[in-house]
Amino acid sequence: MKLTMVGGGGFRTPLVYAALLRDREPGRVTSVALVDTDAGRLATMARILADQAAGVADAPTVTTHTDAAEGLRGADFVFSAIRVGGLPGRATDERIGQSHGVIGQETVGFGGISYALRTLPVVLELAHTIARVAPQAWVINFTNPAGVVTEAMSTVLGERVIGICDSPIGLARRALSALDIDESVTSPAVELEYAGLNHLGWLTGLRVHGRDVLPDLLSQPDRIESFEEGKLFGAEWIQTLGALPNEYLHYYSFRRDVLQADQYAPLTRGRYLVDQQQSFWTDAATAAHPLRTWEQCRHEREVTYMATNRDSAGMGERDDADLVSGGYENVAIALMRGIAHDQQARLILNVRNNGALPDVDADAVVEIPCTVDAKGAHPVVGAAVPDFGRGLVTTIKYVERQTLEAALGGSRSAALRALASHPLIDSVRVARALLDDARSSFADDLSYLR
Repeated sequence: MKLTMVGGGGFRTPLVYAALLRDREPGRVTSVALVDTDAGRLATMARILADQAAGVADAPTVTTHTDAAEGLRGADFVFSAIRVGGLPGRATDERIGQSHGVIGQETVGFGGISYALRTLPVVLELAHTIARVAPQAWVINFTNPAGVVTEAMSTVLGERVIGICDSPIGLARRALSALDIDESVTSPAVELEYAGLNHLGWLTGLRVHGRDVLPDLLSQPDRIESFEEGKLFGAEWIQTLGALPNEYLHYYSFRRDVLQADQYAPLTRGRYLVDQQQSFWTDAATAAHPLRTWEQCRHEREVTYMATNRDSAGMGERDDADLVSGGYENVAIALMRGIAHDQQARLILNVRNNGALPDVDADAVVEIPCTVDAKGAHPVVGAAVPDFGRGLVTTIKYVERQTLEAALGGSRSAALRALASHPLIDSVRVARALLDDARSSFADDLSYLR
């Protein structure tokens, strides 16, 4: 099989390639095409992957392309993982947000809307290119904000585009570990009950061999606070909810605390990553063993992940167990195998709702458990958002829909409605100022808004 990775010069590409190297099953991916607009990063990434594949028999071949259509031709699967505006764009979103007293994180609130407004026209063009040159390909979307980006691409590709995120599977893995249960979250013995939108969902059940073990965890405060989300939200709040929240809900539940920590931090997350990545790409381009350079840089990224959130909760440094990747690359491999070889699997994915959740319409992309087979991903009947979360889900879906309307029609009014309706933006005046600053700072990317 051929896999095309759009945004293949991105930092997380070696995680995917490592999963491909581990896959020795018949029908595995044998050819990887990396597509990116930055030829220099493509060349460096090719060096990293060659270092990674050293000594591995029959490693998938790697080609690099700056022309998307060229790289897409003949693809069986396409991974979309692009970042319009790059890390400097993320840092600018954070700066704009802080200057108006709101959180600017890249997928939540103002930052998520600004990032989506830059990204949606680009992914829509990509979707049309895929439909033209690789119409049989299945698209797996990694691009953030994953939910609204997947929904935008689905207007062109229908159900042949599926979004994935590692947050839900990482949450479930840490919950199992807290209970000393030695089962993989992708094992057939484990069933996750999870529902919501991307970066806005709750784990409400954790079945192992048919028994829900989540109540066991919720009854033990010490076990709750033994892992990252438990420390972040605190045992008392998690027990009050009766469910395990996705880590990104911390921005909603502790907005004032996080904003204060952001304002006191010497650097925003985006600014830190800009500086770190500049050094990384320079060093990796000439390193004798570029994979080691990448591994060291990745460790530094993981150690500092959501640092201001942890500071606001008084958590201190991350535990070694929390530094393990959530495993989105393994989810992607399982998804590809399920579709290509009809190997049924149950995964948490971003797909069209099709009636699975009662509070959003059929075409709305939601994040829920799905069964996967040769015909694609199918939402599991019975997925449910907790009562306390239903209002938030419908509000954020409205925000996503207005953001999508702005991107599809060039509507400044829709963009303003999205910003003013978001729970993390508390004033129409602030929403208007945020939009004006974004249009000024990203004049080329947002010139379509009228």
